[in-house]
Amino acid sequence: SIAILLYLVRKYKTPDHWYPSDLQKRARVDEYLSWQHANIRAKGSKFFLMKVLLPLLTGQPLPPEKLEFAIEELNVTLKQFEEKFLQDKPFIAGSEVSLADLVALVELMQPVCAGYNLFEERPQLTAWRRRVEEAVGKQLFQEAHEEIMNVKNL
Repeated sequence: SIAILLYLVRKYKTPDHWYPSDLQKRARVDEYLSWQHANIRAKGSKFFLMKVLLPLLTGQPLPPEKLEFAIEELNVTLKQFEEKFLQDKPFIAGSEVSLADLVALVELMQPVCAGYNLFEERPQLTAWRRRVEEAVGKQLFQEAHEEIMNVKNL
């Protein structure tokens, strides 16, 4: 949860870029962390639930029109994310990776793992993903997503 992440950065005095001491940058991180619950998380999780979990639990796939509607909602949110938060910056809070970027990418991986390549035809989002993965470390990023990437094998 966001509360746990904030607790950890404060307790362990992590590098400043994760949760900047600069008030404007911190406000940008806080803004994203507040916005994402009802947007990126809600829409990405909805698609994941509809595409993977519900069919797994019920044994029946969802009707394609319901999945299409979920994708449309997610696409609107992705456009807002690019325009409002990424703009022309390398990361959400500016020139360095932050908790906002980490949380955003983790949430976006749910639909990707469910089979929707939301990075396709989105060069800005793809470049941002690459920068976040590099900042975290590609091996660590892959290790952190290993289980969810194999969810289709259940």
